[in-house]
Amino acid sequence: MSTIWMPAQMALFAKIVDLNGFSAAARALGVPKAAASRAIAELEAALGVRLLERTTRRIHLTPVGRLLYPHCRRIIDEADAVRAGAADANAERSGPLRVMADPTYGRVLLAPIVPRFLERFPDVPLDVVLQAADLADPSQWDVAVHVGAIDDARFVCRELGAPPAVLCATPAYLAAKGTPAKPIDLRAHALLTPAASGPEYRIHLQRGAAQREEVGVHPKLAVNDPAVLHASTAAGLGIGLLPEFLCRQGLVTGKLVRVLEGWALPGTLPLCAIYPASLAADRRVEAYVGFLAANVIPALAAT
Repeated sequence: MSTIWMPAQMALFAKIVDLNGFSAAARALGVPKAAASRAIAELEAALGVRLLERTTRRIHLTPVGRLLYPHCRRIIDEADAVRAGAADANAERSGPLRVMADPTYGRVLLAPIVPRFLERFPDVPLDVVLQAADLADPSQWDVAVHVGAIDDARFVCRELGAPPAVLCATPAYLAAKGTPAKPIDLRAHALLTPAASGPEYRIHLQRGAAQREEVGVHPKLAVNDPAVLHASTAAGLGIGLLPEFLCRQGLVTGKLVRVLEGWALPGTLPLCAIYPASLAADRRVEAYVGFLAANVIPALAAT
């Protein structure tokens, strides 16, 4: 049995043709000349055809050899592409790790994490930009902290958690407008919600395993920025539907009060760390995404 697998024999055949000789091909591939000769003989035996005619000075392709040569040459081309890709993926990147993060999550979640990361990994400088990453142009960033998961073979998407949502308002607003006792009561209030797909926003609530309610409301404010929602809620403009982690401090200090506390709301879209698949082996990316997961996942969990 041959010690060289058939695709390797075929690549060797193409290399012999390219370099017009067994000795040159053997040197180029780092194998003994005798092993190269044996491999071609075994390939010819396996195929049942003669591929090369040998003379003392030159080699000549047989008609079958000319037919098979382009296919064998592609094996070399593919192997070269694989080697280049592997070298590219494993190459040590230089310069700062470029991070883009959704502004609201970046200010609240990354602000306390960045200094700790730089202390833990002093040899990994960061270049952080608080703006939504353009996923169509990953040349501008290495890691994107993005709201919502993606399914794209070009990227690795690691979910960091789906923040629980809460309804809350200021004590002053509830004192003036009343406190909802049941979900349907929300219709009598000023609601501050994420952006709606239409004029009505549907709020889904659940209490226990079986009790579910769906309430349609016409928001006083609908906006796709949780920071604006939080600021408007804290200003007493209405009942806000917000990620729990944004309201945590206000709830602890009593500046905000939970509304319909016995009812649970669906979690918001997951927060994800996204990076190009070509950077999967980059040690800077591994360090940063691992640090994010270790710190953001607990921070997003409801207290």
